[in-house]
Amino acid sequence: MAIVVDSLTKQYGVQKAVNDISFEINTGEVVGFLGPNGAGKSTTMKMITCFMAPTTGDVHVEGASILTEAESVKKKIGYLPEHNPVYLDMPIVDYLRFSAEVQGVSKSEIPSRIADMIDRCGLDAEKHKNIGELSKGYRQRVGLAQAMIHDPEVLILDEPTTGLDPNQIVEIRKLIKDLGKEKTVILSSHILSEVEATCDRILIINKGRIVADGSSDTLRQQAQGQELLTIQIEGQGNIEKKLLELKSVEKVAAIAEKDNGFSVQSKPDLSSKKEIFDMCVSNSWYLLEMTGVETRLEDVFRNLTK
Repeated sequence: MAIVVDSLTKQYGVQKAVNDISFEINTGEVVGFLGPNGAGKSTTMKMITCFMAPTTGDVHVEGASILTEAESVKKKIGYLPEHNPVYLDMPIVDYLRFSAEVQGVSKSEIPSRIADMIDRCGLDAEKHKNIGELSKGYRQRVGLAQAMIHDPEVLILDEPTTGLDPNQIVEIRKLIKDLGKEKTVILSSHILSEVEATCDRILIINKGRIVADGSSDTLRQQAQGQELLTIQIEGQGNIEKKLLELKSVEKVAAIAEKDNGFSVQSKPDLSSKKEIFDMCVSNSWYLLEMTGVETRLEDVFRNLTK
């Protein structure tokens, strides 16, 4: 396991910002860490990176404890905080050299590491500028470069695409997916479509507790529970009554915008698709549409955190 979080708690007075959470992340996983503002995402990330000490519990990063081996943990992690702490008066290359030296990169490797980061983070056209002259999106790229300059085994990225335009978001998303093939990545974001497109697995935290853990498909299936279909049938007779007579159907509601259109909810653990099809055949009706209604990740998130 690349990261093992064990009964982690952070308490401020009587308030628990993080409340006894545990989870494991495998080497090579890209994990999305979601939650509303104040849920405990950034606090958890700060404890994993040794930026903040936990009240109780422990985290092991590649086998090293944040309580007893903090220096070892820091060397294994690349961290991009939510508010990117770059030095605005420094040129990009000088800042990356400084970051590499702080992270203990050998002098002989620093030039090649800087060149690699400038290339991978798309900074070549801006590399001679001071950071203060850059747009917010390019400053974010510099932050990503400093997080990766020492080639860490684990990357923790708190809102890495903040301030980027749509084209830049696609580029950074591809970079993160490529990094996930060789590193462990924890990615925090409020953009759910971005998390779904980038991450292998999603953790949702609410009020300091983990409330969901799984792939986006798994979370949607768990939230949906019962099959929900949208159908449209062309035929004569009381179609709604016939649908309600099917053994697998629990509820039927007419859809006003569609002629003979219905929303059909199946009974738990049953599917109505075959019965609906057979019903249409036996009554010589035309089945014009039958579409499964998929629960969106946004709906899952709202249900778990409202």
